[in-house]
Amino acid sequence: MTTATKSNPITDSFETAQERVTEFNEKALESSKKAGSVLLDSYEKTILAMADSYVKAAHSTNVDWIKSVADAQADFARDVTKSYTSAARTLVS
Repeated sequence: MTTATKSNPITDSFETAQERVTEFNEKALESSKKAGSVLLDSYEKTILAMADSYVKAAHSTNVDWIKSVADAQADFARDVTKSYTSAARTLVS
């Protein structure tokens, strides 16, 4: 004599809901990683462009000490930005 196993509708619906939530969480995580990566790329490009503009403006003054200070500040901003975005990309990925 064979015994038929009955499925419990509450358990089945719970398992289905659990699978949906897991799938949703995976999609949300992947989307967040992509958005974070895009944000970091935009941030880095913006800061580097601002540093370049700053240097360009300083060099238009034809005053040596202003050029030197602007170059140093822009180099610092570039280095900090690259380090920050690199570390943040490590956390995002």
